Amino acid sequence: MAALRLSRNHDITILDEHDGIPEKFGHLDVSYVNGSGADVNALEQAETAAKDLFIACSTRDEANVVACWTVKRIADIETMCFIRTLELYNNLMLYSQGRYRAPYDIDTVIWPEQLLTEDIFRIVSVPEAIDVEHFAKGRAKLFEYRIKQDSTILNKRIIDCVFPKNVLIVGIMRDNKLFIPDGSTVILLNDKVVFMGTGVALDILAARFFQKSNKIRKVALIGGGSVGFLLAKKLEQARIRVTIIENDKERCLFLANNLKKSLILNGDGTDFELLESESIGDTDAIICVTNNDEKNLLCSLLVKQISKGRIITRVGNMQAALLFDRVGIDVVVSPREAALKELLNRVQADDVNIIALIEGGQGEVLRVTVPEGFPESRVVDLTFSAKAVIGAIQRGKQVIVPHGETTLKGGDLLHIFTMAADAEAIKKMFAPRNENTSTQ
Repeated sequence: MAALRLSRNHDITILDEHDGIPEKFGHLDVSYVNGSGADVNALEQAETAAKDLFIACSTRDEANVVACWTVKRIADIETMCFIRTLELYNNLMLYSQGRYRAPYDIDTVIWPEQLLTEDIFRIVSVPEAIDVEHFAKGRAKLFEYRIKQDSTILNKRIIDCVFPKNVLIVGIMRDNKLFIPDGSTVILLNDKVVFMGTGVALDILAARFFQKSNKIRKVALIGGGSVGFLLAKKLEQARIRVTIIENDKERCLFLANNLKKSLILNGDGTDFELLESESIGDTDAIICVTNNDEKNLLCSLLVKQISKGRIITRVGNMQAALLFDRVGIDVVVSPREAALKELLNRVQADDVNIIALIEGGQGEVLRVTVPEGFPESRVVDLTFSAKAVIGAIQRGKQVIVPHGETTLKGGDLLHIFTMAADAEAIKKMFAPRNENTSTQ
């Protein structure tokens, strides 16, 4: 997925130990080198000295670390290392943050499971939301909700809906396709509606239109691995009661020794009798975060029979995410998608960031800096080269949800919702003048 996105606008070389280029990369405009990331000859053949960024993202942590250290010895190149264990992440972060710093250290360390934990915690913190993103230190937010039968906005045109001030509908997911609506769009059953606005306004929206309960009190986690452990710590800090079901006895001992208040149950999340006897169905949210997609799906389907709480399920294979959604799982989350956002941000220009990926990457929220010298323009007078919505403007400490008469100024930070396929066109529209002229 990362190679697909990056190959659109960057010169990509893939270094892998397969004899030939894997089939999944065959249709991409990329170069391929057969070899190991720890082999200096292979790195030289990949022309790493002529590259700007080296990404080590194999399934082996040690191989990724060694590859980053090796490439530093032959090229002045920035390195990004993907890892999968808490202990190694903590050790590498000591180096990257300046402690024990050495010339060959890794520049950026990405642990997808840690990013996934943050995503899940944000979603849990907003009852009934299926996606939550915070911008501008929480002063601007994005909430996504599925429209249910009892929704007060069901079968209404957007223009006829009375939302709190400073709230916009920027996208709708319908029949697995994301699109940007207009005022005449009618909101239908099972639509997933994406709202953007100020933090205060979206909190009011949640309370008035979607929240049946104002507080999450009890959460059950199926899976006590890294994500389960990190998430339980954050939930405990938020004073939420946590029950963890974990099949491995040694891991249960670790959890019991390192968590202060969580109830640890040694058992299988697919054991229906266990789920019933421990009243898992009475919790406000059930989060399935084992490392096995099939098990997460089965656990989710079993819990769905006994619970009215939200079901949040981890999926490693994004192709399976559509199946999870179709069988009624409320929220599907992916460590790969969380990591992809971090990676894409590294290769963007300094004045552009992807700050959210929506619905498996179909949509993006871009943070774009209006360049100095950009002519002051009202939003209504802007001619976008692709469909997009300015969801919020950050001007100093102020967050503005714009309307047609709002004027854009140089230095403004725009939070723009658009389709992934249209993102490059939107970025170019706000590129500094020297960049525009150099591409013409």
